[in-house]
Amino acid sequence: MNIHEHQAKKILKDNGAPVSNGIVIFNVSEIEEKIKLLNSKNFVVKAQIHAGGRGKAGGVKLVKNFEELKKETQNMFGKILKTHQTGPEGKEVKRIYIEEASDISKEFYLSCVVDRESSKIAFISSTEGGMDIEKVASENPEKIHTTKIDYKKDIEESDMDKIIKPFNFTNAQKTQSKNLIKSIYKILIEKDAILIEINPLIITKDDKLICLDAKMNFDDNAIFRRPEILALRDLNEEEPAEIEASKHDLAYIKLNGSIGCMVNGAGLAMATMDIIKLYGQEPANFLDVGGGASKEKVAAAFKLILSDKNVKGILINIFGGIMRCDVLAQGVVDAAKETNLTVPLVVRLAGTNFKEGKNILDKSGLKILSADDLNDAAKKIVEAIR
Repeated sequence: MNIHEHQAKKILKDNGAPVSNGIVIFNVSEIEEKIKLLNSKNFVVKAQIHAGGRGKAGGVKLVKNFEELKKETQNMFGKILKTHQTGPEGKEVKRIYIEEASDISKEFYLSCVVDRESSKIAFISSTEGGMDIEKVASENPEKIHTTKIDYKKDIEESDMDKIIKPFNFTNAQKTQSKNLIKSIYKILIEKDAILIEINPLIITKDDKLICLDAKMNFDDNAIFRRPEILALRDLNEEEPAEIEASKHDLAYIKLNGSIGCMVNGAGLAMATMDIIKLYGQEPANFLDVGGGASKEKVAAAFKLILSDKNVKGILINIFGGIMRCDVLAQGVVDAAKETNLTVPLVVRLAGTNFKEGKNILDKSGLKILSADDLNDAAKKIVEAIR
């Protein structure tokens, strides 16, 4: 789960990390009262959307007086920002963060992530602050410094020395940065975060360390025990279909293709998407209904796929282990009849009760194409939509 910059900064501040003073507003009328909380003549106006690259899209503005501030906020509210992370449809600005401007001397990059490959916690530090870290990794990999540490209650001094080594900090800056690292590490452990990114981390002209931007992602699977984090969820920033999927405990991600997929098991879902691409088409979604889905859950998944207007055909690929193929088949038939299915549907069943499932599909009276294996299924759905 993602949260906004202003929310991430509050979490940082609550845990002792240095951040600029700022306010969040949801309409222009709030500025006059809330701006009294800030002590500056210069401000930075930041659109709050769940995407990077806001500055290049016109979502970050430096203003030098109150009149400029009102003008920029009025222009920004309701604006559709299109960045490399939003896709062509962009995201509408519905909240704005205003913070005191900082005199920047140097910029750095610092992040902390759960590294699943090594089962460790990785800190990434770079002198190339303010840049897209992916671009730095691609063009100047020698400027990316990674420190992997074992999970412990507290981070050790020696690990912190490794993390900040590329920065060549003064003794005073080292003290400040180590306090920041402790704060970040604490948040990652205690709040079930999977990514905390400070980009840029700056040194001001009066030699202070400040988190000028902040991004945090949290583990969806741990949200049930973090109600304070769940309360920060902004449904305006999420795909409506993905919100609906979460209500039914479905793992769903919307994509831009034309073939809807319903599969049980993440690995099988990825293989299904790959073979669709192999035959020259694009998947419209990733959808894992899970190992023991009920008839109702399958029906909800089917309707979810059909809610995407780009879907021209559906491929259902089920291997019945815990899931019974007859349960899946009945759910599909019920949902297809309820929604008056008009697009081609190919179903491949294997495993537990697959014969019973196939029999339910055959007797449904619906135009359902049956497939013997995944290769056959992919061929049939691609041919059907053509």
